Amino acid sequence: MYLTAFFCQTVYHKEGSHLPLLKDRRGLVLRKNSGAGGVSRLPLLFGTAGVPLSATDRSSQGGIRKIQELGLGALELEFVQGVRMGEEKAGQIKQLSEDTGIRLSCHGPYWINFNSREAEKVAASRERLLHTARVARMAGIEAVVFHPAFYHGDSPEIVFKRIVQELSSVREALTAEGNSVLLRPETTGKPSQYGDLEETVHLAQTIPGVLPCIDFSHLHARSNGRLNSYDEFSRILDFTAEALGDSWVKRAHFHISGIEYGLKGEKRHLVLRNSDFNYRELMRALRVFGVEGLAICESPNLEEDALQLQAAYRDAGGVSHDEL
Repeated sequence: MYLTAFFCQTVYHKEGSHLPLLKDRRGLVLRKNSGAGGVSRLPLLFGTAGVPLSATDRSSQGGIRKIQELGLGALELEFVQGVRMGEEKAGQIKQLSEDTGIRLSCHGPYWINFNSREAEKVAASRERLLHTARVARMAGIEAVVFHPAFYHGDSPEIVFKRIVQELSSVREALTAEGNSVLLRPETTGKPSQYGDLEETVHLAQTIPGVLPCIDFSHLHARSNGRLNSYDEFSRILDFTAEALGDSWVKRAHFHISGIEYGLKGEKRHLVLRNSDFNYRELMRALRVFGVEGLAICESPNLEEDALQLQAAYRDAGGVSHDEL
């Protein structure tokens, strides 16, 4: 699925300059960002997948406070083993998020699979995603990230139709309840899982209220070490912006970490310094592109690498085409 036009194309903007397909078609792309300032002045806010390791208070509220203390801007709550949060606690988290300005997302349960061979597991997947989104709304969480399906030997086209059917049902139910929490299928790290870039973007094009979570490290692992240069990162951004427009450019969501991989894709997450993942060039591409949203670090050392990513993003400087 990766031998496609989005990363094979090359554009030469000026003599001697090999630049990606970054176009100022929306008035948002390639703008300079104003000033140094604090985290709130950055168009992209960095955070951790789960409560930072250095937080002595291991609750979600403790995680939010530690994120603020560290000078980061976001926290992704991990509901990967199921959602165990009542309405009272959800309300407290929402209030603290509003008080601190820390933005929240969450990762839904791992057991979601809209292409299961067993009808009861598909139904359970719908209920898990619905329940997660309902709790997310109460907690002031902006989006639910999840892995939509495995192929199980089926063609991508068949799996796509099944996911669209089930995910549309979930989205319609949430909309009927007045729940606008975004559903974010994630690009996945193994070829056995549904979720390369094109597949994930296609879901967002098809279903309102759905936007992708682009995990750059997963894409790097899934492609067995490719998709790891400035040009390739930039083409990923441009491909997604071309397909989804301002609704994505202003509300992007990324996962980033070091990663170990093999012929079958992702093996495990690593700290950045122990990985070949080219995070500095990714930060440069993100800064040049000017995309807004959240960048969540999934490295084993969480906040250490999140701060490293934030520093690299600031150092990238927000240059324009003419300054490259």
